[in-house]
Amino acid sequence: MPILAIIAAYAIGSIPFALILARSWGTRDLRHIGSGNLGAANVWRAAGATAGVLVALLDIAKGAAGVVVAERLDGGAVAPAAAGVAAVVGHIYPVWLGFRGGKGVATSCGVFAVLTPLAVLPALGVFTVSVWITKYISAGSVMASLALPPLAYATGSSGPAVTAAAGVAALVLFRHRSNLTRVRAGTEPRVRMVAPKR
Repeated sequence: MPILAIIAAYAIGSIPFALILARSWGTRDLRHIGSGNLGAANVWRAAGATAGVLVALLDIAKGAAGVVVAERLDGGAVAPAAAGVAAVVGHIYPVWLGFRGGKGVATSCGVFAVLTPLAVLPALGVFTVSVWITKYISAGSVMASLALPPLAYATGSSGPAVTAAAGVAALVLFRHRSNLTRVRAGTEPRVRMVAPKR
């Protein structure tokens, strides 16, 4: 059952909502626009606020769905945690798109909203404050991801959930390495409160 749950979560996580919705909004292949990332932030920049917010919500939902499916298939703590990691891996490395997906932040939010609900709200606070101070979404994403494992531990989450949070934090940090390089160089795009009109 854990293997089935992991496969199902990977498949759910790999649904490329960013690519699908950007195309439906009249935007060409998102992989060749802006950052080339299949995530909500790039959709926001390329297709506008409505599309960007909708992608974020759908990516959150698929992360949560991957964990919920695992909980239905296996009553233990390990399978949902492993499935959560699988959902994030599916988003970042979707097999149907040549293993080129997004950076996993919104999907991670959905995963840990189910696995470690008490830790997610303060992690979102870390994200908000970090973006407010730096004006970089990438910096907020990294800071929130790194804060999540200790927050999960402090709020009494299960061992497998804390381990999953640490693994996902490492993945998110790895996927943001180019962003962090641009932040240091001062070339990373700063957040804009108003999305381009479509």
